[in-house]
Amino acid sequence: MELYEEQITKNLKREIETSSKTKTQIAKELGISKPTLSQYLNGKAFPSLVTFGRLCKILDCSSDDILEIK
Repeated sequence: MELYEEQITKNLKREIETSSKTKTQIAKELGISKPTLSQYLNGKAFPSLVTFGRLCKILDCSSDDILEIK
């Protein structure tokens, strides 16, 4: 299970880094702190399903891209 979580974290980082928005903008739009977003990117925490859905919408990506669902 841990390997799968690492891959999700890696995919989330990729989507955020290729986004035209800054991490500060993303955190603000999500209504979370920048340190909380950093925890998501470091694999120390995972967003709730609602937050994850909103994050995908903000990043204009599919949840399948992050979760690697084919």
